[in-house]
Amino acid sequence: MNTRVKICGLTRIEDALLAAEAGADFLGLVFYPRSPRAVTRRQARTIVEAVRAAFGLRAPRFVGVFVNAPLEEVRRLMDEVGLDLAQLHGEEPPEMVQALWPRAYKALRPTDPEVALTQARAYTEGMKILPDRPLLLVDAHHRGMYGGTGRPAHEDAARILAQRYPILLAGGLTPENVAEKIRRIQPWGVDVSSGVEDRPGIKDPARVQAFIQAARG
Repeated sequence: MNTRVKICGLTRIEDALLAAEAGADFLGLVFYPRSPRAVTRRQARTIVEAVRAAFGLRAPRFVGVFVNAPLEEVRRLMDEVGLDLAQLHGEEPPEMVQALWPRAYKALRPTDPEVALTQARAYTEGMKILPDRPLLLVDAHHRGMYGGTGRPAHEDAARILAQRYPILLAGGLTPENVAEKIRRIQPWGVDVSSGVEDRPGIKDPARVQAFIQAARG
């Protein structure tokens, strides 16, 4: 099957429409105020409505990215904006992911394979694999940032998790390296933000298209 593609950190309608037209499966909207790619509830809803009006049933699924937000806030924003999934990218406990399942998955930032497996077991306990969504996302470890760093994920950890779970691979992906990363790690899908940007939150149309083509090629 084709590798799924998530274009994340969208802040503009035109970029979301471009990514949808290029064939993205998921579009990510960041609800972490400290991120340079953060959007408000109103901005996010406008983007979601524009893409769904243009593409109808062919529209990509929308993912809200949250960092240590309270459970009820995540639920409220998902309903008010019309999000399909929540990506929990902070130190949220397994119980929060389970409370939102099957509309949520956890982002891990492991430092080695052993840590990765321990975290994965905790965050997927009792969950079954569904064909249309990931169970986990694997991103680069950074002590001061929650994603969008441009750094690669720990490759051995990502590879081991990809053998056991449907994962989205994130961290340092670009149109130039994504095909090779897919070949080596074989993830269910890939997630890109900074690797297809002119500047934070502003996507480069040519790089978005090139990334999706490379991931599918």
